[in-house]
Amino acid sequence: MEFDDKVKQSVIKEIEKESRYICDIIKQMGREILHHYSITPPQFAAMQWLFEDGEMTIGELSSKMYLACSTTTDLVDRLEKNQLVLRVKDANDRRVVRIQLLDSGMQVMNEILEERRNYLQKVLNNFSYDEISTFKMILSKFHQGMLEE
Repeated sequence: MEFDDKVKQSVIKEIEKESRYICDIIKQMGREILHHYSITPPQFAAMQWLFEDGEMTIGELSSKMYLACSTTTDLVDRLEKNQLVLRVKDANDRRVVRIQLLDSGMQVMNEILEERRNYLQKVLNNFSYDEISTFKMILSKFHQGMLEE
């Protein structure tokens, strides 16, 4: 039984290493794509949250990004200046300001995500449909496990 634990620990060590390398490559590839759009990785992250979850307050966005509200405010200021997001007063409580992704921001997000998908498609080109399906299933299970941790 002890042998199995050592083998398992060895495999886990390799999974950690491979996933770190994969994350670094994806991050670098993502940054290269962002250079074409003149937005920073944190700005992309903010836009991604707005793209996926819809409008939200600075406080909500700060929580999702694990940033101070002042940092998020500066980030949103730059996105607003570049006409990618808009601040809108809440219809129910005018003291609350929500951040919305503008159509131009949606277009930028769609273009960036399309480039990222194209990159992954090239990487997965030599994988069979079954391999890709299994990989997706395992990634989803892995992600869910992380969320539950």
